[in-house]
Amino acid sequence: LVRLIFSSLTLAEKLVLIHMLGVNKHKPWIETTYHGIVTENDDKVLLDPPLIALDKDAPLRYAESFEVTLTEEGEICGFRIHGQNVPFEAVVLDKSTGEGVIRAKDKLDCELQKEHTFTIQAYDCGEGPDGANMKKSHKATVHIQVNDINEYSPVFKEKSYKATVIEGKKYDSILKVEAVDADCSFQFSQICNYEIVTPDVPFTIDKDGFIKNTEKLSYGKERMYKLTVTAYDCGKNRASEDVLVKISVKPTCKPSWQGFNKRIEYEPGTGSLALFPSMHLETCDEPITSIRASIELETNHIGKGCDRDTYSEKSLHKLCGASSGTVELLPAPSSSANWTVGLPTDNGHDSDQVFEFNGTQAIKVPNGMVSTSLKDPFTISVWMRHGPGAHEKETILCNSDKTEMNRHHYSLYVHNCRLIFLLRQEPSEAENYKPAEFHWKLDQVCDKEWHHYVLNVEFPTVSVFVDGTTFEPFLVTEDYPLHASKIETQLTIGACWQENSGHDNDTETVSEPSSGGNARMAQFFRGNLAGLIIRTGKLENKKVIDCLYTCKEGLDVQLPEEVVEFNPNQSSLTVEGDDIDAFDKVMQHISYLNSRQFPTPGIRHLRISTTVKCFNEESCVTVPDAEGYVMVLQPEEPKISLSGIDHFARSAAEFESQEGVTLFPELRIVSTITREVEADTESEAAEGADDDPTVQETVVSEEIMHNLDTCEVTVVGDELDGEHESLEVDMSQLQQRSLEMSSSNMGLVITGVNTMANYEQVLHLIRYKNWHTEALFDRKFKLVCSELNGRYISNDFKVEVNVIHTASPMEHANNAMVQPNFINPVHHASVDLSGHNLVNAHQASVVPSAATIVIVVCVSFLVFMIILGVFRIRAAHQRTMRDQENGKENEMDWDDSALTITVNPMEVKPHERKQNKKRLLFPKAQNEANESARGLNIFVQEDSCLSESFNYSLLLHCLLKWPIIYLVLICFNSHPAVYR
Repeated sequence: LVRLIFSSLTLAEKLVLIHMLGVNKHKPWIETTYHGIVTENDDKVLLDPPLIALDKDAPLRYAESFEVTLTEEGEICGFRIHGQNVPFEAVVLDKSTGEGVIRAKDKLDCELQKEHTFTIQAYDCGEGPDGANMKKSHKATVHIQVNDINEYSPVFKEKSYKATVIEGKKYDSILKVEAVDADCSFQFSQICNYEIVTPDVPFTIDKDGFIKNTEKLSYGKERMYKLTVTAYDCGKNRASEDVLVKISVKPTCKPSWQGFNKRIEYEPGTGSLALFPSMHLETCDEPITSIRASIELETNHIGKGCDRDTYSEKSLHKLCGASSGTVELLPAPSSSANWTVGLPTDNGHDSDQVFEFNGTQAIKVPNGMVSTSLKDPFTISVWMRHGPGAHEKETILCNSDKTEMNRHHYSLYVHNCRLIFLLRQEPSEAENYKPAEFHWKLDQVCDKEWHHYVLNVEFPTVSVFVDGTTFEPFLVTEDYPLHASKIETQLTIGACWQENSGHDNDTETVSEPSSGGNARMAQFFRGNLAGLIIRTGKLENKKVIDCLYTCKEGLDVQLPEEVVEFNPNQSSLTVEGDDIDAFDKVMQHISYLNSRQFPTPGIRHLRISTTVKCFNEESCVTVPDAEGYVMVLQPEEPKISLSGIDHFARSAAEFESQEGVTLFPELRIVSTITREVEADTESEAAEGADDDPTVQETVVSEEIMHNLDTCEVTVVGDELDGEHESLEVDMSQLQQRSLEMSSSNMGLVITGVNTMANYEQVLHLIRYKNWHTEALFDRKFKLVCSELNGRYISNDFKVEVNVIHTASPMEHANNAMVQPNFINPVHHASVDLSGHNLVNAHQASVVPSAATIVIVVCVSFLVFMIILGVFRIRAAHQRTMRDQENGKENEMDWDDSALTITVNPMEVKPHERKQNKKRLLFPKAQNEANESARGLNIFVQEDSCLSESFNYSLLLHCLLKWPIIYLVLICFNSHPAVYR
């Protein structure tokens, strides 16, 4: 219809209609954002999306059908760029399609500006022939990135580089060279590689420009190295100019201690060991005025702070010169001192008897151990390690009422890092205030380290020594004396004893625990205690206190004391001087000394801190701390051996006599150590070249002398019945040797530090008495000795004593006369145990020198045995006839052939059998005897001729009983028990 109408119009009407339809009603349309890329030195911009403007007024879809000329209202006449100094322009390529491009006005430089952003608008051709009333599009944002080209080369920041190194050292980095590139892009502006152009130099450079040496440099070989270094960017452009690097080598000179070995081995028992025999201080020729060096030996990880003897505290007091009257309240658990049994101990420090208290444990000291009256001067000493703990009172030692009133008579406790001692006076005529509580504020109480505390109490003054240093109380409070009372007291350690009465004591109120029940303990201690001692009647002097605290190990120097300062335990010293040579000489004489016979092995750290001053009295040279350690090697531990007669018989009368029976008449105490020594390689080579050449050591054993501190005799079997038996020892002999003895129904314990010889003499004096022997046939005892509070313990030496019951006084007298013959000696390894010798039991076996003599002697003995056998048979027949005639009278005769007091000789120790082996002529018989020893034991026990209780008074009897066996054995001079 439109076409029909349009075709019917005249040309003028058609033009008017087209003009009316072509009115410029719409604005051009473009995208809102464009992104473009242009390479520097080029003008064409690649846009995304392409630049095209659209206009709805354009009649393009009708133009061909209408066959008319288009009007300008639908055409795009141009693009307009908005912004200042925008180096781009927009050009229309086709007005009818609205297609255009953006291009650079001039050559772009990425290094000046990498990105450009501006806005653009499109506008159409408007109405009328002159384009009036043109329409503009909205403004679109255009982002254009300028792509870089690698037009620049790397340039070094510096014209040259310098560095200085010390000879003999490999550096991780000596210096850094750095180049830059003017290109704008990341790829072309980054330096990807550096290269040392100079060949054959001991240096290398990494991609970051760090130069380091590949080997230790020598000042004598080369004093300066000159290197040429170049750089490459990531576009592989090389630097326009290489750079020169100069590296100077300086001789080694750094203020420090030279010639110092970090590990120093100390062999126990070698005395003093120089720690720094070749050490000297290097100050690099600086003008100094004074030197001060502090040498510290760290030993706080060992035992109670350092290596000390681990004898019992009472023994240590005696060794340090303290007089008698010392009572040890925390002894090592034993049969006579059992109140510390069950208390946790620290067993990791070579028998330091350390007890742990965790706030729930306490012990009661038996009554009578300490005098309840402390009017006289007395001393309390203790080792303590205590941490910060709680704010409650923690009791170390407390003496309080057993019942009812809960009064504290005296106590030592810790409260808020204060050491407090309470001492209430006993009732007196004057009811006045008196000093009762003494306070010391000490850092040592809460530092978790071991410290030694000694309280010297001489009312009304109390002084405290901590690690040998005296401290006066900063606070003393007063109180009334206690009221008179007949209530007994209870001494406790680790807490205070109290009854659940609810009464207040004289100084504080004790509340019941929430758990209910009777409150027996309160104010528990948390920490470690050791060596708690009370000594009444006399105060400890400074010399004894220092002796108790001083270490067995420490630093020593054999030079004038005015240049050396020691701390109390010699774990650190300070040296001062102004002459380097003299100072070095002093340092070279400093040594480590451990006087303990068996020191604790392990590491002792060493540190040397040095301060050097110059003329301006300030530190001008910094000397780094020198650190090392002393390695104390494992000592050769002793083996304490007890030997002697372990089985014998005595008549009942001897047991009932005033003297009793000596238990250890021939006891011997020997201590040996086993060490490895280098074998004589020359002698080994002479013996044979086929031996293993790597075997260079052999084991030897040698005797050593050292002290014992305890020997305990206990009863094996039933306990002692105090009504008719006892163990006794001469107390005067003990006192002469400064030994003490405690006894119980289990035995007795001898304590005190003394030599093995003195202990031997005292143990020889121990007697067993029994005045009711009718039902007693044997008694067994065990002896054990030890040293260093149980660190080294001997073997268990057991003794069996048999009672010989006699039928008549005459027979009793005869038996008493010959009883020493019925003793079984078990001597030390050095004594010959191969058998009884008919000539001398301690002489070597004698082998006949000629076969003829042997044959003659044997035939002669054979004839002699036959004759004796005939007489023996006749005598036996006659005795049988007499027995029938005499009846009951002869039934009580004692036949020594049935004596049963023997010890199995197969129980000879291995090292003793090793020595006996040299005397055996029939080793095969010995081996067979060993294998069947258990089965033969009963048989041997029943026949004294085959046991080691055999003696020469039974020789005739045994020859008649075993003629053939004894004939052979006598010919070879051997004991029959060896071949039983």
